[in-house]
Amino acid sequence: MPSPIADRQSPIETVGIVAKARLGEAAGVVAELAGWLDAREIRAVFDKETAALVGLPPGRPIGTRDELPQMCDLLVVLGGDGTLIGMAGRVAHAGVDIPIVGVNFGGLGFLTEITLPELYSSLESVLDGSAEIEPRLLVRSRTYRNGALYTDRFALNDVVITRGAISRIIDLVVTIGDQRAMRVRADGLIVGTPTGSTAYNLAAGGPIVHPSVDALLLTPIAPHTLTNRPIVVPGDSEIRIEPAQGTASDELFVTFDGQSGHPFQEDDAIVVTRADRVVRLVRASTRTYFDVLRQKLKWLER
Repeated sequence: MPSPIADRQSPIETVGIVAKARLGEAAGVVAELAGWLDAREIRAVFDKETAALVGLPPGRPIGTRDELPQMCDLLVVLGGDGTLIGMAGRVAHAGVDIPIVGVNFGGLGFLTEITLPELYSSLESVLDGSAEIEPRLLVRSRTYRNGALYTDRFALNDVVITRGAISRIIDLVVTIGDQRAMRVRADGLIVGTPTGSTAYNLAAGGPIVHPSVDALLLTPIAPHTLTNRPIVVPGDSEIRIEPAQGTASDELFVTFDGQSGHPFQEDDAIVVTRADRVVRLVRASTRTYFDVLRQKLKWLER
């Protein structure tokens, strides 16, 4: 359920600003936003790429995108869903609980649903405590190699296992808890969140799941058999994925939110669980989730 920002322990004193890389049309908005914050005695801090994009004068506080979540009380992301997802992952890894305002600059923008004309009214609602902050479920994906932890990642949308360079059907064994659940022979497998249900999952034929539902999704990509269908499981499930015995190590690759990844080897195992933290997104006050589906997907309009 959405939670009011008034529940926060302290007021908003520092706002981090991130613009999509090389998004030239955002430069004027960033400069204007910095002035708007200055007028309210709120400190603005910029990531290095955004500072370079705008040509900020010396003395403005800047940091890397990895450092920014630790430097601010609120994050404003100007760009598309990819930019927001990248920063959401950094917020999760930093272990901080700061809201994110996603402002759309073209493209589909399911997560960056706030439009440019709504930017300042949305920020005003955050500052006065009336904004709705929607918690979004994250998954934690741990890869074990030879029994030892190899990678530990958070994902807002999905963890995806696909074929490598060689075009062959992949073969995976999936265990949920202590129960053997499915064997997937397909082009790949998506383990998605409700937020990610409108992303790759939807393109692969998976269901749309409302973001407030506590659930995880498993969606085969182009399955070899018609009976190998998507399934929705409880959010507290532990999902373990392993290559079937005899799977060649050069066939598989795993990605996290499409932002990073690594080869998935024959002796690896991936364990996906609900994370112990959430990402908090500032909701647009002018539309509901179903309005977004209709606007972005033309959902149920024909």
